[in-house]
Amino acid sequence: MSTDTAGDYETGFEDFEWDVPTDYSLTDTIESHARSFGGRAAVRFRDEDGSRAERTYDDLRTDMNRFANALAELGVGKGDRVMHLLPRHPDAFAVQLGTLKRGGLVVPCSSMLAPKDIRFRANDCDATTIVAHESLTDMVEPVLEETPLERTIVLDGARDGWKSFADLLEGQDSSHDGPELGAADPMSINYTSGTTGRPKPVMHRHRWMRCFESINAPYWWGIRRDGDLEDELLWATTGTGWAKWFWSPVGVGLTTGATQFIYDGEFEPVRFLELMEQEGVTKLCAVPTQYRMWAQEDLSEYDLALTDALSAGEPLNREPIETFEEALGVTPRGAYGQTETTAIVGNYPGIDVKPGSMGKPLPGCETTIIDTETEEEVDVGEIGEIAAPVDCPAIFDGYYEKPHLDERTFSGEYYRTGDLARRDEDGYFFFEGRADDVIISSGYRIGPFEVEDALVSHSAVSEAAAVGSPHEERGNVVKAYLVLAEGYEKSDNLVEAIQEHVKSETAPYKYPRRVEFVDDLPKTSSGKIRRVELREREQATYGEQ
Repeated sequence: MSTDTAGDYETGFEDFEWDVPTDYSLTDTIESHARSFGGRAAVRFRDEDGSRAERTYDDLRTDMNRFANALAELGVGKGDRVMHLLPRHPDAFAVQLGTLKRGGLVVPCSSMLAPKDIRFRANDCDATTIVAHESLTDMVEPVLEETPLERTIVLDGARDGWKSFADLLEGQDSSHDGPELGAADPMSINYTSGTTGRPKPVMHRHRWMRCFESINAPYWWGIRRDGDLEDELLWATTGTGWAKWFWSPVGVGLTTGATQFIYDGEFEPVRFLELMEQEGVTKLCAVPTQYRMWAQEDLSEYDLALTDALSAGEPLNREPIETFEEALGVTPRGAYGQTETTAIVGNYPGIDVKPGSMGKPLPGCETTIIDTETEEEVDVGEIGEIAAPVDCPAIFDGYYEKPHLDERTFSGEYYRTGDLARRDEDGYFFFEGRADDVIISSGYRIGPFEVEDALVSHSAVSEAAAVGSPHEERGNVVKAYLVLAEGYEKSDNLVEAIQEHVKSETAPYKYPRRVEFVDDLPKTSSGKIRRVELREREQATYGEQ
């Protein structure tokens, strides 16, 4: 794999062909890597206390098989659901890969969840096993008797009634004679963030990993299947409980055989920049909030080896992009996808990046924008719903044991993402919010993100959310909830200044006619703004007008 771009966008798009062998599995890929370059570091790990660890691809294969053997002794078989609740840890891959080698389905859980969320997930997918780090077992204990969980395994330390991960691996064989796995075998159940209802169990098969290797690696990360990875170090700052962990550390890092850096510690802009410099990170994937905070530092003070900077989770604003370009000569490249997909729209290495844009449809995905009612493709500049053909390999395989959701999701021509966007004349997609978030005011359709992007570009605004607020004459007007930046205080004059700023940044009719300053915004456990909660608040306040 090389750091060169994958070539011209149009050429890459036209030449792309899907190649997902029927016998493909992530676990066989790890076995192959171990045979080919077993001594290569797979994971370089550090934590905030200064501890270091490393796992080679030989180590991953050995611990994968040892844990699979331990699970077999415990009675875990093919198709069983194994939850995990882990920090960024050098043995996280062993837990996940060992579960897969046994034929189980991994069910990742975030440390930001509450015990009731653990209970919901365990009961929803009928999980019988959980692996939790010692520091997180208190999230499980209060609800354990209310779940089908029969086997509890603790990583690091000990807990009464829990089996020790280290003890389970002790004396186990380094090979495992488990079930045969292929591309069509179930692999994971990743729960959605629940922005508009209860989290949904998104099921993926092993082919999902091949799709990341085929799309995300070359057409977003700039990693070629036939290149050299010896001088590369990847760092995706995500946690083990999110779908993004499967997008990057697993879906790109492990499938390509790269070496990646993992840090277990709270985000501090300066500390993370120091780590990038010390470790020699060449390819970084982080969230927009982190880029915005880095942009407030003097990046020229750091001797960084970055060749690629990737952004995911939401569109990245203009200011951080320009700061990285000027200081480091690296343009952060965003991409769009969901728990249900790979990246299906993105900024291909080598194409011009337009600030605020999620990029262009990636090869093999046939991503488009459709009218929310007719499902016809919309014209340039019109807001519609991002969609991909239901037979696209890059999308998921259904909701776990939820046939009524599958029927609703896959009965038409398109998988409809529920996210809104518009396309410009050059084919770039611009995010406009969730389909439920669109604001219709005096007949105009207004996407909240464009308004929020304009709002946060004002120096007084740290965070912003735009929602529709009922209005007797206009139907709705734009209402802005704002978190002020440090050093600013709310006032009528500031409201007016912010409104005028938005008018100058976007179409004047989109400016927020109502503004409310708040200490924080309601968010899901994954950090996404719960606009539905703000809309309900507006409805309660103005709905009777």
